[in-house]
Amino acid sequence: MPAALYALALGGFGIGLTEFVIMGLLPEVAVDFGVTDTAAGYLISGYALSVAVGGIILTVALRGLERRKALLSLLVLFIIGNMMSALAPTYEFMLAGRVVAALCHGAFFGIGAVVAADLVAPARRAGAISVMFAGLTIANVAGVPLGTFIGQAFGWRATFWAITAIGLVAFAALAALVPATPATGGSVRQEFALFRSRQVWLSMAVTVLGYGGMFGAFTYIAFTLTEVSGFSSSTVPWLLVIFGVGLFVGNLAGGRAADRNLGATLIVLLSVLTVILVVFAATATNQVATVIALGLMGGVGFATVPGLQMRIMNYASDAPTLASGANIAAFNVGNAVGAWISGLALAAGLGYTSPLWVGAAVTVLGLVLLIVATRLRGGEFSGTTAASTSTTTAAATPSVQAPA
Repeated sequence: MPAALYALALGGFGIGLTEFVIMGLLPEVAVDFGVTDTAAGYLISGYALSVAVGGIILTVALRGLERRKALLSLLVLFIIGNMMSALAPTYEFMLAGRVVAALCHGAFFGIGAVVAADLVAPARRAGAISVMFAGLTIANVAGVPLGTFIGQAFGWRATFWAITAIGLVAFAALAALVPATPATGGSVRQEFALFRSRQVWLSMAVTVLGYGGMFGAFTYIAFTLTEVSGFSSSTVPWLLVIFGVGLFVGNLAGGRAADRNLGATLIVLLSVLTVILVVFAATATNQVATVIALGLMGGVGFATVPGLQMRIMNYASDAPTLASGANIAAFNVGNAVGAWISGLALAAGLGYTSPLWVGAAVTVLGLVLLIVATRLRGGEFSGTTAASTSTTTAAATPSVQAPA
C-alpha cells in the first residue's frame, strides 16, 4: 500500500483517539465538572452531532481546494479543539472544544476516503479505505487504553494535551507524504444533486442504524463493565484493548469482504452483530463471557464500516467527496442517536445493560432497512463489487457514473 495511506491513517488515529478516549474518562470528567453520568455522555453525542454538521458543510466549503490542503486545514481545527478541551475551565467550554475538534472529523474522512481510493487499483479500493480507517481502530487498540491510563494517572487534561501533540505529528506526515490531488468539486447545486438518489438516502439511513446500534451499546461501556460485570475501574483500559483489537481485525477483514461481495457482507455482519449484542446483555454478569463479547462486538461492529462507506460511494455520480462526507456524517448521527437512546434508557432506570439491548434493537432496524434497500435495487449486490467497478463507482471516482 502507498505510504500516503499510512499518513491518512495517522490522521485517523488522532481523530479516533479524540472521539473514543472520552468514553474511558467519563467518570473522571463527570466528577471534575460536577455533572451527571448522562450529562457527561453529551460530550460524546455533542461531538457526534458536530461531526454530522461538519461532514457536509465543510466538505462542500472545501470542494474547490486541492485535497491535501483541505486535509491540512481540517487538522488545524482538530488541534485547536483539543487544546480547548485540555484547557477547559468549565463543562460548557469543554463541550465547545469537543464541537470544534469534531468539525474536522467528517470532512477529513470523507475527503480522505476519496484520496485513499484514488491511490490504488479499483479492485482494492475498499481495502485502501479500510487502511485509512485502521487509524481509528489502532486508536482503540493502543491509544484509547493508553489515553485512559494517562487520564487516570495524571488527570484527564493530560490526555487531551497528548492528543494535541499527535495532531501536530499527523499534520507533518500528511504534508510530507500525501500527494497533491486536484479538487474535483463542482457547483453547490451539482454537489447536492447526489441527494436526489433514493439509494443514497437509504445508504445513509442504514449507516445511522447499523453503526449507531453498536456505538450506542459502547457509549456507556465503562459503566457496564464496572457496575454489572464487576471489573474495577483500573481494569477498564485493558478491557478496551480487547475491544480495540476487535476493531482493528474487523475493519481490515470487513474491507476485504466488501471488495468480494458488498451486499452479503453487510447483511451477515449486521445479523451477527445483533446476536452478539443480545448475548452480551444476557451474560454481562459473567466476566469471561463479557470479555469475549466485548471483542466480538468491536470486531463485527467495525467490520461494517468499509462496506457501509462503499455502498454510498457506489451511488455517487458527480459528487464523490460529498457522498463520502455525508456518510461519515451518517455514522456520527448514528453515534449521537445511539448514545442518546442509551442515555434515555439509563435515565429511566433500566440498568447498565440497557445500552446493549438498545443497540441490538437499533441494529435490527438497520438490517431490515438494508434488506429493503437491496430488494429495491433488484439484488444488485449478488455479484462482487470488484467485478462491477467498471459500471459502478466502487471508489467514487468522479469519471464513473453510478445508478441513481
